[in-house]
Amino acid sequence: MDRVGHRVMDRRRVLQGMAAGAAGMGLARRGWAGLPATILPVKTPTATVWGGDVTGYRCGTGNRIAAFKGIPYGMDTRKTRFQAPKRTEGGWDNVLICTEWAQRAPQQSPDRGKPNPVTVGLDALQDMPVHYHLPPDQGVQSEDCLHVNVWMPGMHDRKKRPVLFYIHGGAYNNGTVNAALYDGTRLAERGDVVVVTVNHRLNAFGYLYLAGLPGLEENYAESGNVGMLDLVLALQWVKENIEQFGGDPGRVCIFGQSGGGAKCATLMAMPKAAGLFHRVWTMSGQQVWVPGKQVSTERAKTALAAMGIAGEVTAAALDGLTMEQIQLGARTTNNWLPVKDGVVLKRDPFQPTSPAISDAVPMVLGNTKDEIYGSTAWKLKDLTWETLPAEMQKAIIAFEGPYSVDQIVAAYRRWYPAYKPVDVYVAALAAFRSWPGQVIEAERRASSEAAAAKTWVYQMDYPSPTADGRAPHTIDLAFVFDNVELSPGMVGASDADVKAAQPLATVMSQALIRFATTGDPNGAGMPKWPVYGLKDRATMIFDKVSKVQDDPRGDERRMMEGAHYRQPGT
Repeated sequence: MDRVGHRVMDRRRVLQGMAAGAAGMGLARRGWAGLPATILPVKTPTATVWGGDVTGYRCGTGNRIAAFKGIPYGMDTRKTRFQAPKRTEGGWDNVLICTEWAQRAPQQSPDRGKPNPVTVGLDALQDMPVHYHLPPDQGVQSEDCLHVNVWMPGMHDRKKRPVLFYIHGGAYNNGTVNAALYDGTRLAERGDVVVVTVNHRLNAFGYLYLAGLPGLEENYAESGNVGMLDLVLALQWVKENIEQFGGDPGRVCIFGQSGGGAKCATLMAMPKAAGLFHRVWTMSGQQVWVPGKQVSTERAKTALAAMGIAGEVTAAALDGLTMEQIQLGARTTNNWLPVKDGVVLKRDPFQPTSPAISDAVPMVLGNTKDEIYGSTAWKLKDLTWETLPAEMQKAIIAFEGPYSVDQIVAAYRRWYPAYKPVDVYVAALAAFRSWPGQVIEAERRASSEAAAAKTWVYQMDYPSPTADGRAPHTIDLAFVFDNVELSPGMVGASDADVKAAQPLATVMSQALIRFATTGDPNGAGMPKWPVYGLKDRATMIFDKVSKVQDDPRGDERRMMEGAHYRQPGT
């Protein structure tokens, strides 16, 4: 075992095994480096990356897919705590065996395997809902958490395949890609693409802004955005290493769901990320605004007090904190976000316009129709028209506008006469809390001459049997990854449920693959998908039978636009 718990193997033994395989095929015993790249007789995939040699495993139909789990792309962040990450160099002498999940980032929640009111309440709609939780055994928590997982259909064959780079959800507080849901085997098989998933720093470890405190301005200037800088470093790793895995560093599509989509939007506004990705696909996650220095400094003071640091804050005190102390501080707020610090992030991601540095990058934006169902709305089936306004008043806190709750309820009853109270609750909270960010981003892309011809919007309507036939937050993940068999909590566990879901999974995963390949999601098996414009607002409705609809939920959109939405936490 090496210092981070990976299994290591003597490099000479690995190369001797390769040479023996070559001899068995009548090839010259020249060792690994001497063999022509196109005829390497290697069943166990091996590559040389930042830090040294790595070996993975085979999976998929006929073991055609090569896969690696837990490749380090950065140094242990315990050594760069609250500072920008450093690339892995000289990390190991032997071959690093990458066949199991590596460590995941320290979580804000004490146990991500169980529902937690801190992370599933209506103040955290960017987070994973109750109906889907990661098992608690998917990698221990550690500050040594900068790892990527890679799946590809071929290595050392001189092909340059599109790269799908996935960023997980969980807001900026929790989450990991160490889960079967995010397994890239089927995507790699279906589309001849390379799939990369990434872990990075979260909550206070990644977004504690210290530069506003006396004496910390210089050494911690980037502290409020180091979780984002982890993602930049991972994209740099892709740029410099992905050809080893048959990938094209010039065709990298970043995609993310919930908080992962918000991180994609933030990357679009970061100069350090410019040129490292070439397409963007976001799902139920947007970032229009971010907090500024003052708000972020006050959050840092509160968190530091909970960590046990009172009075003057020094580098030595920060370095002396345990991981658990930092997690205690992280739990003082659910609003860990990137910071408009004037250094890493000099503007809000999509305010007042879309970021010009990414306007030429093709982008897909999507939301589910019933975003908030699956968090707490399932508890409200017994709502009555008398009790509905009070429950809505508790939840709709993200806007200041001219409408009272009674006016909103009356409007929904007029638009949808068949709706029950819980239907109005779900629809209104989605429209006023979860959906506005996507609308704002799409409208601002459509207002840019450079971006307008490269922007597509979808709405996920697929009726989940586990959510009373609604389309809740996270439902699209199983479809874009083409992993409906691995997602009983989203699409149902029966053979009939999986069979019913698979046609749409084929459509959506193929659209994602085409988008990564060409920058356009259109192709066989689906209706023509027009770009999103301010005249028609054409939107792909993904459902059992998909279709394009102009300005779906138009009445709701117009009312929502008058409500002066402000993103929570900013």
